[in-house]
Amino acid sequence: MRFRTVLAGTAFALAFAGTASAADAVKIGFITKFPVPFFATMENAAKEYAAANPGIELIFGQGASATDIEGQIAQIESMVTQGVQGIAITPVDPTVATALDKAVAAGVKVVLMDNDIPGWTNRTALATTNNFAAGKIAGEYLKSVLKAGDTIGILEGVPGVPSLDDRVNGMKEGLGGLDLKIVGNGATDCTEEKGLALAEDILTANPDLKSIYAACGPPAAGAAQAIKNANLVGKVVLVGFDFCCGEAQAIEAGIENASVAQFPTKMASLGVEALVKAIRGEKVESLIDSGAALVTKDNMAEFQ
Repeated sequence: MRFRTVLAGTAFALAFAGTASAADAVKIGFITKFPVPFFATMENAAKEYAAANPGIELIFGQGASATDIEGQIAQIESMVTQGVQGIAITPVDPTVATALDKAVAAGVKVVLMDNDIPGWTNRTALATTNNFAAGKIAGEYLKSVLKAGDTIGILEGVPGVPSLDDRVNGMKEGLGGLDLKIVGNGATDCTEEKGLALAEDILTANPDLKSIYAACGPPAAGAAQAIKNANLVGKVVLVGFDFCCGEAQAIEAGIENASVAQFPTKMASLGVEALVKAIRGEKVESLIDSGAALVTKDNMAEFQ
């Protein structure tokens, strides 16, 4: 478990004691899932927001992997002990809700970012991509380049994590009834290594595979490497999600056809902004959509 502290404006140690006024400084914990560029971008955006809005103290924490549940729970508990008034968090798994419930009971406001915790009602707001709608963007693209009866392999993220499941289910919805044959699918834990291994297995078992969809950026990069290793560049349609972690290079090289880009900068700044407003007693929308878009080689420069 790692903590990095960035101070913007007046730093102070303060246990939560009611609603802060607009003139009061606020102390916020900002917790992301694991070390990939997407979450680094979110951290940087939070720092920039704090620097532009004096009076915000941020404490940063990050998990070791996409399945580091215990690490994230420990970070939540530590931040409560440090007297934060709010926590902005990308929950690694719905089971962290119990720790967040304790934080809320201690007077800490919670804004979820990136993905929701289904059925959990104690959040102040959710700042996220509509992952189902974003998945549909990927499915609609696949529908435009494939035909009925074509085969597809699906590289899932972490099954059971709602945002990642939505990306797969949304993709299927976006196909609009196009009858594709799923010849392989499995979890990757959003890692390049597992994405590479799973893509290799699917390609080996299905030498005439027509397409691969990866629900996270690192597995998409792994799939691109598998396609290149198999000398199938231009023969397998590859669509990813996140537009990160090597996907730009894969698209530039013509290995990956498209990716669905989120806007982590907006997600983070909107999440922190909502948390600050809530702490200061201002009205906050419960759902804040940060948007998504399809990235191809033609428009890639707009997203870099």
